[in-house]
Amino acid sequence: MSDASKEAIVAAVTKAAGRKTLYHFTRVSNLPAIVRLDTLYASHQAAPGLNGERRETPRTIRLAEEWVTINAHLRIAPSMFAPGVTPEQFRAYLDRHVFFWPTKRDCLKMLETYSRRELGERFAVLACEAAALILAHFDRVKLSKYDSGSSPRYPNSCSYRKTPEMLLPIGQFGKVSANLVPTAPSQIKEVLVEGQVTGMASWVRTVYVDEGDIPLPEEWQAKRTLLRAWTAEP
Repeated sequence: MSDASKEAIVAAVTKAAGRKTLYHFTRVSNLPAIVRLDTLYASHQAAPGLNGERRETPRTIRLAEEWVTINAHLRIAPSMFAPGVTPEQFRAYLDRHVFFWPTKRDCLKMLETYSRRELGERFAVLACEAAALILAHFDRVKLSKYDSGSSPRYPNSCSYRKTPEMLLPIGQFGKVSANLVPTAPSQIKEVLVEGQVTGMASWVRTVYVDEGDIPLPEEWQAKRTLLRAWTAEP
């Protein structure tokens, strides 16, 4: 695919005013590793030995001399998996990706979910420049129409089933017409990058974290904004 074609797709995906930012939800305790390594790693890259087993609780591991915590998997109802797809296979596939949310609303939903599950845990949100990040990682970017890693409230009435095919390579956006994948920018619920996202200092525009949570280097400190103030905004 030509650079012009890639740029056209990225422009379409990020055209709306509310979709010019990609939000990454993480833990305050992970920020030192993200800052030092300048990289977000998919959980499979950080801990390849997990192999799709369900993490019912968070896992803390050693990564390049830094401690990082990998999120627990949210429960997915057995009826939500497509024929021939096992929960282990699907989780292993998701674990190969770094997750971003293209709207504040979708990111806040994830933040609220984990805040309820882990009372007292401190979380942070990284707001990244969407177009530049997507273009730099274009060949490994995928789009999801649904919350891929969680179960809907009424699974038996859903019109789709969980399968790796629900993650659409961005190069195919606008070329595939199916209920399982997004066909318009407004349908994109998640943006995923396979493997890792490098150069984070270049993409991050704002670090949403509350005061006193953690010291940050000068370059990152200048981007710091209170998380609670951001979540309270309409």
